[in-house]
Amino acid sequence: MRQEPRQEPRREPAPLTRHLRFHQDRGHTVLEFRGEIDIAAATEITPYLDRVTDRPGARVVLDLRHIDFFDCSGLRLLYRARRRVLDRDGHLQLVCTHPLTLRVLRLTGLSRLLPPRSTLDAALGQSEATSGSL
Repeated sequence: MRQEPRQEPRREPAPLTRHLRFHQDRGHTVLEFRGEIDIAAATEITPYLDRVTDRPGARVVLDLRHIDFFDCSGLRLLYRARRRVLDRDGHLQLVCTHPLTLRVLRLTGLSRLLPPRSTLDAALGQSEATSGSL
């Protein structure tokens, strides 16, 4: 009887807080925002975001696919991450499929500075992952 090779179970990204998980993928640090991203969540997320975006040449993906709510505190997190990564010659990508969040990104102009991708693979596959400019 031939035995099939065992597949490794897909591991859930490590939780940093109840609103943030992370993992490494293809040379990028992927930060998954989860649940309601409001001022309380932003306060929890900021120290971890700052740690990841403080490295020179950091390659970071912010994944918003698992959010339920996103307010101006979330926008500030995205702007902060973008500024810190670009100041250190790094690359930042955004993954977002939530219709209301996409609308807010468009209305605020952030979608031009940080074009959202619809899948994690699309964000990780960007060969020269740069943020746009106005």
